[in-house]
Amino acid sequence: MYKIVDTHLLFYHLSQFLSLTPLSLSSCLLRMAVSCNKKDGIELRIHENADGLSTDLAEYIASLSEASVNERGAFAIALSGGSLISLMRKLCEAPFNKTVEWARWHIFLADERVVAKSHVDSNYKLLKDTLLAKVPTVPSHVHSINDTVTAEQAAEDYEFVIRQHVKTRVIDVCEINDCPKFDLILLGMGPDGHIASLFPNHSALDEKELWVTFITDSPKPPPERITFTLPVINSASKVAVVVTGGSKAEAAHLAIDDIGPECPVLPARMVRPTEGKLVWFFDQEAASKLDDVKC
Repeated sequence: MYKIVDTHLLFYHLSQFLSLTPLSLSSCLLRMAVSCNKKDGIELRIHENADGLSTDLAEYIASLSEASVNERGAFAIALSGGSLISLMRKLCEAPFNKTVEWARWHIFLADERVVAKSHVDSNYKLLKDTLLAKVPTVPSHVHSINDTVTAEQAAEDYEFVIRQHVKTRVIDVCEINDCPKFDLILLGMGPDGHIASLFPNHSALDEKELWVTFITDSPKPPPERITFTLPVINSASKVAVVVTGGSKAEAAHLAIDDIGPECPVLPARMVRPTEGKLVWFFDQEAASKLDDVKC
C-alpha cells in the first residue's frame, strides 16, 4: 500500500509561517509531490506536473552530486536521452547552476544512437544543447561515443573508456561483480517498457559479461545503438527512472506492480539495483495506473 500525502496546503502554510518564499522551501519539502515507499524498497515520487517533477529531480541530482563529491571527490553520472534530458533543465537555473560542483562531474551516456555527434538523433547533441552549454562542466569529463566506427566497435571503445575510469576510481567499482558502480544512472522509459536501448524480448537483455553492448535492429529509429547492459545498470549506487505522460502508464504498472506470473517481463521491471537504491519519478498521468495510488 502506498502512503499518499497532500502537500499543497502544508507547503503554503509553512511558507507563510516562516516568511519564506515557496522556492526557498523547496530543498526541505517536495513541491507538489507524493513520496511513496513500496514494500520491496522501491521509492516512488509522483508529481502533479512535469514542472514539479523537474524541480524535484534537480534537487535529487544536486544532493547526490554533493554527497559523492564530498565522499569520493567526483560524481560519475550516466544518463539516457530523449525527454529525460529536457526534464533536467532546472539544473541550469538558480541555485543549481551556481551551487553544483560541475567541475567534479564525469558524464557518460547510458545509451547512444550510432550517428554523428551533430545529428538530430544524437543523445550527446541533445545533452550538449540542453544542459552542457549552460553549465560549467569540464569538456574532457563528458564522454561521447566514437561516431566514426561501427556500432560494435563504438560499444567496445566506450567500454574501454569506462574501464579506464574505473581503474582510476573516477567511477567506483561494485564489489559483488566488479562492474562499474556509477553514483547515479538516470533512465527514461518508453511506452513499451524499454530502458536505455534495451528493448523487450531483445537478446541484449541476456548479456552478462559485457558492460556496453550494441544493437543494429532497434525497434525505433535509428536502428544502430550502443547501450549499458543490465549488470552495469543494476550495479549503480543509485538508479532513477523518470517517466511522464499517459502513454507510459500501462508500462509503469507492468514494471512496478505485482501482476503475478502472467506479467510480461519488461526491461524496466528488470532494473533492480544489487546494492543500490531505485527511485521512480512520475507525473500524475504516468502514475495513473499504479496499484493503490490515487492521482
